[in-house]
Amino acid sequence: MRTQIKIGQTVSIVLKKDQRTGVLTQGAVKNILTKSSFHPHGIKVRLENGLVGRVKVIHD
Repeated sequence: MRTQIKIGQTVSIVLKKDQRTGVLTQGAVKNILTKSSFHPHGIKVRLENGLVGRVKVIHD
């Protein structure tokens, strides 16, 4: 859910090119791009390094 994701938090995302393989990329959240509170494939975010993908794991 969107409310669980905070700016600066470390998350693992799946990039568009990695959706078939499920390879995860880790980084810190810069922007939350999904406007709705829930999305079946994950909330889309932009990481600090500029990569965009859907959140699969939220790290503490």
